[in-house]
Amino acid sequence: MVLPVCDHYSGVEVRMRKSLQLQAEMTQEFGACVFDVTLDCEDGAPVGGEIEHAHLVKEMTSSSAPEARLAVRVHPVDHPSFFDDVDLILGRVHSRLRHVMIPKVESVADVETAASALNQVGALNLPLHVLIESPAAVHRAFEIAAHPRVQSLSFGLMDFVSAHGGAIPASGMGVQGQFTHPLVLRAKLEIASACHANGKVPSHCVVTEFSDLNAIKVAATKASRELGFTRMWSIHPSQIRPVVEALAPSAQEIEQAAELISAAQRAEWAPVSHAGQLHDRASYRFFWQVLERAYQTGRPLPASVQSYFGETSCAA
Repeated sequence: MVLPVCDHYSGVEVRMRKSLQLQAEMTQEFGACVFDVTLDCEDGAPVGGEIEHAHLVKEMTSSSAPEARLAVRVHPVDHPSFFDDVDLILGRVHSRLRHVMIPKVESVADVETAASALNQVGALNLPLHVLIESPAAVHRAFEIAAHPRVQSLSFGLMDFVSAHGGAIPASGMGVQGQFTHPLVLRAKLEIASACHANGKVPSHCVVTEFSDLNAIKVAATKASRELGFTRMWSIHPSQIRPVVEALAPSAQEIEQAAELISAAQRAEWAPVSHAGQLHDRASYRFFWQVLERAYQTGRPLPASVQSYFGETSCAA
């Protein structure tokens, strides 16, 4: 399953509008839609203003460009505003959304509750993205990822740390501690493994040091290269490009993948010897995935494989 490598969250009106504008500009620049825009009701709505915020998200979604890749994060299924979000937003403009993010999911029963609510308002085919934010949810990650409606699991770092009642220090929420504390690292690995076991997309958590661009680049590189995440959150526009760059394959990896796919095609997908190594359909799948990720991140593709990929946009 291929999704844009970055999921950008915004809940304030002016920032939501700027995010949509930036998405269109970067799609034009890269030739591919490299990030989703998720309009946030959970953290974006002020207490007491949840209904008004839901109306704002609905109106912004309905007036967005048809090719935009938009999603919405609703309130948790046990929050009083969950069904209002579903009715006011998903019941009206679900056809304009790519997915809905369900936060604080604890079990498959929560997924079923969300799926049932969406079905009741006609959003029958809208994929669910799920936030794993507690030790119990991590324990059930494989079951949750196996649900047919679930498309992606995300890790909720800050809630996960808080759920331990002070047993994990505050440094576990920082850009260094989240990759070194054993409990946090274990949670990330469980989520990534659960997703790959079920053909779903693992999405890495936020980096709160949003003004430190090197921090986001380091975190995205570690998440991708060491932990197996293929998507990552952004909470500030300045984080989008470092995430895209870190999760994109290198020029050398793209060139190697193109050579192998071209050789495989010439051999009609039979095994080949390339640079002293034997390759067959198992490695062909891997190198095809490298090219897919290059395409999704707007990397230049060698002429030998360009014909495999058509013109793309946010609608892809």
